[in-house]
Amino acid sequence: MLNQKDLVVLWTSGDREVATKMVFMYTLNSKLRNWWESVTLIVWGPSARLLSQDTELQDLVRKAMEAGVVVEACKVCADQYGVSGDLENIGVDVRYMGEPITNYIKEGKNLITI
Repeated sequence: MLNQKDLVVLWTSGDREVATKMVFMYTLNSKLRNWWESVTLIVWGPSARLLSQDTELQDLVRKAMEAGVVVEACKVCADQYGVSGDLENIGVDVRYMGEPITNYIKEGKNLITI
């Protein structure tokens, strides 16, 4: 059964323009305009390194979290890039994501991969 209320955005791209022109624009507006009841952003792969190095993106993450976007990061990926601590310092929930993302899919949450 499709879960029509919840959105999960899986952000894997290391491209900064993708982050500013899609990831943060859509997740933030989704919460501010109540397009979705819940919005979860998962930082996975190269996006973890990009986020750890870019202060403007870090500000966007904080703004999204203040609006109610849940931000999680894959611990394995963040550890591989050596950025787990950096992500935790900006308030990202860094944890193993294999099982949680599997559950999101099984629960029928709307999933966008970028």
